[in-house]
Amino acid sequence: MSNSKNIECLKGVILAGGLGTRLYPLTKVTSKHLLPVGNEPMVFHSIKLLIETGITDILIITSPIHIGDFVSVLGSGKDFGCEFTYRVQEEAKGIAHALESAEGFAAGGSIVVLLADNIFESSIQQLVSDYKIQKTGARVLLKEVDDPERFGVASLNGNHIDSIEEKPVQPKSNYAVVGVYCYDSTVFEIIRSIEPSSRGEYEITSVNNVYIDRGQLQYSFLQGEWVDAGTFEALVEANNLLMNRKE
Repeated sequence: MSNSKNIECLKGVILAGGLGTRLYPLTKVTSKHLLPVGNEPMVFHSIKLLIETGITDILIITSPIHIGDFVSVLGSGKDFGCEFTYRVQEEAKGIAHALESAEGFAAGGSIVVLLADNIFESSIQQLVSDYKIQKTGARVLLKEVDDPERFGVASLNGNHIDSIEEKPVQPKSNYAVVGVYCYDSTVFEIIRSIEPSSRGEYEITSVNNVYIDRGQLQYSFLQGEWVDAGTFEALVEANNLLMNRKE
């Protein structure tokens, strides 16, 4: 299968694992990604973002204790006009570790990966369109922020990124890498090649930096607001963002 065909047949991957400890006790009996944001469970937002781009073959990756809840809420995908596949991340060892279980689902093609706790005011259509033109390698979405030290921060050089540093004390820019990534099929070989970080997790920043070393990571800019809804304050902000979102 050619790269161009792979890129036209993009599949979606939604990462919805983790225990959501920062949102306890709301997460005592359910996943944070099933908490209400706006007038729907949080994960609905990621699903609709993918469908808006024409991606209807979607993998949901979550933790063993929550997989039944996701199947109960989402079903086969018929109600959304898409098709869901489910996978379990047995241990919480980072974003890249979770993504590795998508290899069989990707079937040698390219994927668009969303973190289910990232909420966006606008669509991700531009990112996906840019990646279809790019055809190979990886592409990330950047947003200029006031507090870059809280995020993975990209140092830019023209159309390429020189480096991404995770939560730097002295950020090289104000451009945060937000929770949407486009990868070709080599991402799984890259994941197997990286080492866990000091906190014992396989970091998505490590994966992105391998693509940088290969000269294969490009970027698009996010239009509109963005919230990483992992804390109580951010959950309130995400609710407000979606309730006020113009359809």
